[in-house]
Amino acid sequence: MDRFRLGFIGAGFIAKFQAVALKMVRGADLVGVHALKGAEELAAFAQDSGLGECRVYPSVAELCNHCDAVAVFVPNFVRVDIVGQIVDAVKAGAPLKGIICEKPLGRTVAEARQLCALAKDAAVPTAYFENQIHMKAIRAALAQLAPTQQAMGPLTLARSAEEHGGPHEPWFWDPTRQGGGVLSDMGCHSIGSAWFCLTPAGKDPRFLEPVSVNCETALLKWGQPQYRQELLDRMGVDYAKVPAEDFTTGVVTFGNPETGQLVKAQFTNSWMYDKQGLRLYMDGLGPGYAFEINTLRSPLEVFIGDAAAEAVADAETALEKSTASRGLLAVEPNEADLYGYVDEIEDAVAAFRAGKDAFLNWEYGLEITRLVQAAYLAGERRATVDLTDAAVQKELDSYVSLIAQGKGADVLF
Repeated sequence: MDRFRLGFIGAGFIAKFQAVALKMVRGADLVGVHALKGAEELAAFAQDSGLGECRVYPSVAELCNHCDAVAVFVPNFVRVDIVGQIVDAVKAGAPLKGIICEKPLGRTVAEARQLCALAKDAAVPTAYFENQIHMKAIRAALAQLAPTQQAMGPLTLARSAEEHGGPHEPWFWDPTRQGGGVLSDMGCHSIGSAWFCLTPAGKDPRFLEPVSVNCETALLKWGQPQYRQELLDRMGVDYAKVPAEDFTTGVVTFGNPETGQLVKAQFTNSWMYDKQGLRLYMDGLGPGYAFEINTLRSPLEVFIGDAAAEAVADAETALEKSTASRGLLAVEPNEADLYGYVDEIEDAVAAFRAGKDAFLNWEYGLEITRLVQAAYLAGERRATVDLTDAAVQKELDSYVSLIAQGKGADVLF
């Protein structure tokens, strides 16, 4: 079988993480990169890692002409433009078998819908990259509990959290470019993974129907004068003028269309988690059974004393978003696999080879975007939003949160 040729559009943090994951995927190479910056570095990494002869291409169209599939790893605010260029390339004859888009699909429902329409117009299969749903720990938990769920009934409560000290790049902190704050950035992960865990075995990822959502958004750390100044100095983003939330929590209620059973997905996310580094926490509760996942419970621990700490050049070699380089450190030996990146690439490649969408397609990404935006709406109203109300759904189609508009002070201060 011929090796599957992937091309990356974008060469930032997530593209580099995905390239590390690709080293563990059989039969796939990274053959091309197009990016405004970092492309040469990423191409060199690919070649040094045995991922094939990776070239830097000057345009999206040129990249598309030399790949089987392309992955969109660019910032949120240029996604629509980039996908438009991909579609133009396909119409001009580029032989693409699939298009990947990193979460979130869109900053608003309107953007996500536009991206779905572009992919449909090109008649190219899609993959929505939500890595946490592909985590081996989640899949193993659900497989182990499958007989129990059949006997006792499905999970009724799933809780999912992702927390760390804040993003790497300035645009992530800017709500007008990113689409919001931590809810837009990471709430999509937690809502998606909890929804997946609650879904009965063998059912489509969208089987459970959203009923309602409530949510709170808050600015707990990065709104304080000292930390506002730190953020301004480090990232050039002024939270005194254009703030975004650094903490969010809420509940999405889903209904089982076959049984009428209501189940709850609780999500919590923050950019002010100043502990070891990135933590993913998930648990699920059913009648008489449960599971729990905590990615900071590593099989490996390292201790670095004060005398040796100066020798550590990069704390993130131990753990993504790590905030410490001394003391007792949790170290994840293989983060790319732990977080589900390897499995999501394998799924996309297999699906595209078969000429079909990945397990999670862009239509699924659209629904996640809708739930995130409904959560923002609930936070603004300080009330539960009824997702079965046709008027609410119509409102969401054109809704842009106050935080994404740059008016976060109206709801956060």
